[in-house]
Amino acid sequence: MMIQLAIGDAYGGGFEYAPKRMIRAQNDLSAYAQHPRFARAPGRYTDDTQMALAIAELMADEAEWTREELARRFYAVFARDPREGYARRFHAFLTEIDGPEELLARIVPTSEKSGAAMRSGPIGLYANEEDVLGRADLQARITHDTPGGRAAAHAAALATHHFARRDGAPEDLPEYLAERLEDAVWLEPWTKSVGPLGMMSARAAVGLLATHDSLSELLRACVDLTGDVDTVATIALGAASCSTRYAQDLPRVLHEGLEEGDYGRGYLAALDARLMAAVGLTA
Repeated sequence: MMIQLAIGDAYGGGFEYAPKRMIRAQNDLSAYAQHPRFARAPGRYTDDTQMALAIAELMADEAEWTREELARRFYAVFARDPREGYARRFHAFLTEIDGPEELLARIVPTSEKSGAAMRSGPIGLYANEEDVLGRADLQARITHDTPGGRAAAHAAALATHHFARRDGAPEDLPEYLAERLEDAVWLEPWTKSVGPLGMMSARAAVGLLATHDSLSELLRACVDLTGDVDTVATIALGAASCSTRYAQDLPRVLHEGLEEGDYGRGYLAALDARLMAAVGLTA
């Protein structure tokens, strides 16, 4: 899961809010793209994967689900490996604070943006649906304690759960979310460019998950939407990687081109194995 999630993030990161002409010319999965404005190297993942790492590591370690432990994990993944990709103000906040206690003391959790949704995918691996919703909600409330921020986190986690634990069909995902979250908005297709709000990214990911049957097609479709496409791809590929109903056909060049280093490809693969073992699934 973490490898595919990171590939989606890193590939999408090259096209985040990029011009349509660039996307038309380069979105063919033949290589990671160099972003036209950001200096981030092609194949390097963003905050989407880094924040999902915090959740996945907590799960793999079978640690206690508390606000304090979550804050410790959020702070630790950034402090050990500072990187760009975070919203400007949140990046400055993480750079300024001196630890997880200060994070909890100073955070203003009123954002409707996608931070809580982009890191929620791994939570859906838990077997119990109530655990999935409760833990997605707990982590969202730390930074995105708003209706949209929390609902997007719930949906991203349940999308993974639908595939990993229910063996759900892609086309049934919108109806499952609409029924479980009691909101018909999940039945409405998303066709516009994706802005910064969590509900935008989550709705876009759900719509594409329901209408594609391979990871390659799914990734290209995420980027074709334009806008915050790395977040859409992070949510969508993380969920689809847990399903036997999608062709697991991401090109080798994207696997091999994903960043290495202390928290790169090898680390993600090892974490995948630990994560699946912790939740009782086969990697």
